[in-house]
Amino acid sequence: MKIGILQTGHVPEDLAAKTGEYTDMFQRLLDGHGFSFATWSVVDGVFPDGPQDADGWLITGSRHGVYEDHPWIPPLEQLIRDIHASDKPLIGVCFGHQIIAQALGGEVRKYEGGWAVGARDYAFPGGTRRINAWHQDQVITPPPGAQVLASNDFTRYAALLWPGQTYTVQPHPEFDHGFVEGLIETRGPGVVPDEKLAIARGKLGCDLDRHDVGAEFARFFKTGALA
Repeated sequence: MKIGILQTGHVPEDLAAKTGEYTDMFQRLLDGHGFSFATWSVVDGVFPDGPQDADGWLITGSRHGVYEDHPWIPPLEQLIRDIHASDKPLIGVCFGHQIIAQALGGEVRKYEGGWAVGARDYAFPGGTRRINAWHQDQVITPPPGAQVLASNDFTRYAALLWPGQTYTVQPHPEFDHGFVEGLIETRGPGVVPDEKLAIARGKLGCDLDRHDVGAEFARFFKTGALA
């Protein structure tokens, strides 16, 4: 099964040499499930011809806001609508979660409550999962037809599901602790409040459920179901 990854941002240069790009992180997360991968750097204006170019699709995170005026965002939204209407499964993470929500009629804004960074607990149907986060923007109003699958007291719409079609999550299962530590040191200072960075730093090394989410992504790609 060929998974098409739509890259919407780049890893900071001082971290990329060690971690690779976001596309590499997702390939590692989904390793062992029999997938092949193709990447289109839509943030650089490189797009597939359409949904038929892969068997399933995944949209990465990004430092950009979905509401910003970039020339690649409108065609990405149209591609999202085309994939969602096809028989191809679609997954979005962080920016991917937000741009899918916006493309399908939801609302995304910079959250008044500020940043979520580092390991956070989310209530999923099967129980609590701890996953790394790094975001200030949030889905404020989910699109019509979306089921709210996960939340916590900071992020009300942390995962959305259109059964058999599309699955999106706000936190980052592809982020391990090493990458989050790099973000704390390079991207956080002067942007994220110091106290939030300190809390995130204190959670480095805790147990994460990132691989459970990765396995769930794999099932969704293969079957259209989460369990």
